[in-house]
Amino acid sequence: MSNFEKRFGKYAVRNLSLALILCYVVGYIIQMINGSFLGYLTLNPYEILHGQIWRVFTWLIIPPSSLDPFTIIMLLFYYNIGTSLERTWGTYRYNVYLLSGMSFTVIGSFIWLAIQYFTGGAALNLEYVSAIASLYFSTYYINMSIFLAFAATFPDVQVLLMFIVPVKVKWLGILYGLVLVYDFLFAGNLVTRIAIASSLLSFLIFFVTSRSHIHMTPRQMKRRVEFKQDIRRNSRVTKHKCAICGQTEDDDPTLEFRFCSKCNGNYEYCQQHLFTHTHVQ
Repeated sequence: MSNFEKRFGKYAVRNLSLALILCYVVGYIIQMINGSFLGYLTLNPYEILHGQIWRVFTWLIIPPSSLDPFTIIMLLFYYNIGTSLERTWGTYRYNVYLLSGMSFTVIGSFIWLAIQYFTGGAALNLEYVSAIASLYFSTYYINMSIFLAFAATFPDVQVLLMFIVPVKVKWLGILYGLVLVYDFLFAGNLVTRIAIASSLLSFLIFFVTSRSHIHMTPRQMKRRVEFKQDIRRNSRVTKHKCAICGQTEDDDPTLEFRFCSKCNGNYEYCQQHLFTHTHVQ
């Protein structure tokens, strides 16, 4: 991933968790004004194939649940854990994690439609069943993948269950994982299984590819990111450097540099030391 990061890292979106929550805010506003309009924004693969291309993106603004105090608290919680992951992993890696989960969900919806088409054929009203299935392809399981990634990265962090009982987040992660496995194997239908699998595929890829450093402490991971940033910053070659104070054009763009004709060698000095230095013989 490092080669891709060097090439595409500059395009990474900072604070992506906040952007996702702002999408929900837009969804809640639409819900209060005209809730039925949200039906034109869901991830409906049948309608996408019939020209409603905007659904590939607008499903992200569909709110995960009705707006109430508990939902607001949960959104703030997901914002905090998402921000923690971005600071620890780096913006690029967090972008890849979230965007891959969203992309897999879109692909999963079309896989479900293809299965329905080839198994049901003309006997099914694909327009109707696709409209129902689009309600399952939401950001719910993507948010769940954020929590699972947080539990895997910060297993010993404590949260207050029901605002009272302190519990390590790894135990909640295991509990949620078992619930997802049960829903996938026993409680869910085909569309539920595909929605779970496609949304959580990014977490499975993360877990497999990050086994070597998944148990690193947040401080260690932060130092690794800062070290890489220092290497990139210090490896930049400057055109001018004062032989006395070491200042370059990066330190002060207004500085002027000159070579001294009386010094034996190519010694360059800033304007502050050009006439005050001791000549090198």
